[in-house]
Amino acid sequence: MDSLLGLKFLGVCLLDVVVGDPRCLPHPVRLMGCLIQLYEQHVVGVCSTASAKKGVGVILAIGLPVGCFWMVQLCLEAAENIHAMLGGVLWILFGFTTLAARDLWDHATCVYRALVEGELLSARLAVSQVVGRDTTHLSEPDIVRATLESVAENSSDGIVAPLFYLALGGPPFAMAYKAVNTLDSMIGYRNARYEDFGWASARLDDVLNWIPARLTALGMSLAAAVRLGQGRSAWRIAWRDARKHPSPNSGWPEAAMAGALGIQLGGVNAYGGRIEERAKLGDSGVPLQPSLIPLALQVMELASIAIVLMLLALLMGLA
Repeated sequence: MDSLLGLKFLGVCLLDVVVGDPRCLPHPVRLMGCLIQLYEQHVVGVCSTASAKKGVGVILAIGLPVGCFWMVQLCLEAAENIHAMLGGVLWILFGFTTLAARDLWDHATCVYRALVEGELLSARLAVSQVVGRDTTHLSEPDIVRATLESVAENSSDGIVAPLFYLALGGPPFAMAYKAVNTLDSMIGYRNARYEDFGWASARLDDVLNWIPARLTALGMSLAAAVRLGQGRSAWRIAWRDARKHPSPNSGWPEAAMAGALGIQLGGVNAYGGRIEERAKLGDSGVPLQPSLIPLALQVMELASIAIVLMLLALLMGLA
């Protein structure tokens, strides 16, 4: 990896930290969401059998990521043909849109501030922006748990995985991954509506997140060692409990976070009025309280820095 590519990679990270996700600007993920909704409305509605829904779901699961890959690739090639500097700027801009570190930090901080101020209703509303479960009746400990689980899981989906694919193949790979992850977050549910249509998207997301999820757990263990002196505990709990999670990947960062903070995650959640009881991750010890949220964000931050350095070192060694 030459120095220019390394600078572009670091530029993507810095831009996300400084700018985040301005809601006033167009964002590829929001465009993907609109396309998915349109496809569902106009295509799935005419499918009368489970196999037909699964078939059109496979087409979407492959078509959207491939389309995003080539859209970004062609834009980068066109920009490079105009001027190398324009190509570099566009590389950074496309890569930046695939990261969500600043956005995750801001959302979790909003929940923390609301809890500290005793505004339980505001905290429920804030946490509803980052989790899919019902939040209307969550208690303070439940809000804290939901926030910590979201920070842990999204550290993998929104930070480490995009960085991994950005390092692997540049913005086209990272954007294709983001398309798969967006599909999974919108239609990758095991319910009557999406079990067939979202099957392919959910399975593809599982495959693409296999390495990043475990890399995130490693990064969190390193971060826990530096910040909390709990590196061994974080990795031990991740290794012991990650497979208890219904997702083959989400359990790794969540269990690592539980071990880092000395807490227990998992338990009863409600989704659209449906109660789901998940296995406990970690050992019960420290009570779930708002002060854990800033600590979790610090673990996320240090883990992200560790992963960035790992990827840079790996690519420079392979160059």
